[in-house]
Amino acid sequence: MGKLKQLESFVSVVLRGSLTAAARAEGVAPAITTRRLTLTHEGSAFLEDCQRLLADLGNAEASVSAGGVKASGHLRITAPAGFGRRHVAPLVPKFRQQHADVTVTLNLNDRVVDLAGEGFDCAVRVGEMPDSSLVSVRLADNRRLCVASPRYLKAHGTPRHPGDLAKFDCLTLSSDSSQARGWAFEVGGELVHLKPGGPLNCSDGQVLHDWCLADYGIAWRSTWEVESDLANGRLVALLEEFAAPPNGIYAVFPHARHLPLRVRLWIDFLKHHYGRPEFWRL
Repeated sequence: MGKLKQLESFVSVVLRGSLTAAARAEGVAPAITTRRLTLTHEGSAFLEDCQRLLADLGNAEASVSAGGVKASGHLRITAPAGFGRRHVAPLVPKFRQQHADVTVTLNLNDRVVDLAGEGFDCAVRVGEMPDSSLVSVRLADNRRLCVASPRYLKAHGTPRHPGDLAKFDCLTLSSDSSQARGWAFEVGGELVHLKPGGPLNCSDGQVLHDWCLADYGIAWRSTWEVESDLANGRLVALLEEFAAPPNGIYAVFPHARHLPLRVRLWIDFLKHHYGRPEFWRL
């Protein structure tokens, strides 16, 4: 058995849960055992590597074989509402300018959508990727950092250590699982989470962003949201030396041996734009 086939078989066995199910899917007489398989931490990491390798190989094959073939059909994509409004929706019409035979449905939803169950081709997600049954392609890094307006800092001073945040007006998100543990910092080589208090909190990140711009306090926001404000001086980055390691911005799709060309082209389109530093400053 070639190495490529071994990788495909490994992924198939893990995603289907057992050797028997994978064998049936391949049209092979199944073994007697039906014992379900579980992966170690190292096995899970290897699975992610295998999925990326197979996805990259599929992209390369599509690039060679497509030639003059045009992408067509309907592309259904989903993204978080705030991120999608700012960094996905503007790209959809531009994608269609290059691929006029593709129609697109964009769903903006902060709920984690069941891609296969709800019929979506691809999702853009921000954060860590816990679901190994999906293939993820990292498109860009995303950092979170504390920011405030110059006027707020002039009136109230500047924190020098995460512990100083207790003395400031912190603008907190009241219903976001990614902030359930608090604001993340790296202090003394260790990742720590703080839950600063403040007079204002909201369930909508855009409102926190607006409050921060209006001089009401310090917010902990993603770089995809505030990069342009930092570039033009509307906001100032704080405590950068304590920033936690970045998480990722991913294109996520169900495992498939032959991903439709329109999906491959969409992912490549996102990688091209998200890979340009100036994109985030617009």
